[in-house]
Amino acid sequence: MTIRAVVFDIGETITSDTRYWADWAHWLQVPQHTMSALVGAVVAQGLDNAEAIRLIKPGADVPAEWAARRAAGRDEYLDESDLYPDVRPALQRLRDAGIWVGIAGNQNARVNQLLQDLRLPADAIATSAEWGVAKPNRAFFDMVAAWAPAEHCHEIVYVGDHPANDITPARNAGLRTAHLRRGPIGHLQADHPEAQAADWNVNTLTELADQLTANR
Repeated sequence: MTIRAVVFDIGETITSDTRYWADWAHWLQVPQHTMSALVGAVVAQGLDNAEAIRLIKPGADVPAEWAARRAAGRDEYLDESDLYPDVRPALQRLRDAGIWVGIAGNQNARVNQLLQDLRLPADAIATSAEWGVAKPNRAFFDMVAAWAPAEHCHEIVYVGDHPANDITPARNAGLRTAHLRRGPIGHLQADHPEAQAADWNVNTLTELADQLTANR
């Protein structure tokens, strides 16, 4: 079956969340290992990552905390060190094989600009904030299907680390899927039936690019 487009999730697929949580630890004035441990705990319980912030600061209004961070010059930031090392070569490999490459995930509009500034080998970048709908809502994946240049949904692969937010809803929208064993959720739920239901299960983006370009 021909694959014409591959669309990648952002956090813990393209970028590491290491800086993200280190910045929150600094803002909340706790050690980084405390922040990391609490993130791991809420992930293991199937809770939203933001609950880690509320465990440190009970009752915290996370959007208000973001506003305070921005006012203090502590807004979100990305540079080359935030990319996983396999990202550039894998995306370039796909493009060289004639496959359209997109990046789309649950992020604010600022992240789009930060990724654009990194000049990744991608044809387009989008975020949930710009689309007005977030994963795992089916409408997000309908947007992916309309956005990527393919005649049929099954010609598009969505790649992500989160079985419930990425793999299952993408499959329900008719897309093909690749589960990446990366980040806390990707490792913790690698053997979960939702992850195993993906068309591809990989440990690196290099491995995925090799498989998708093998017969091209």
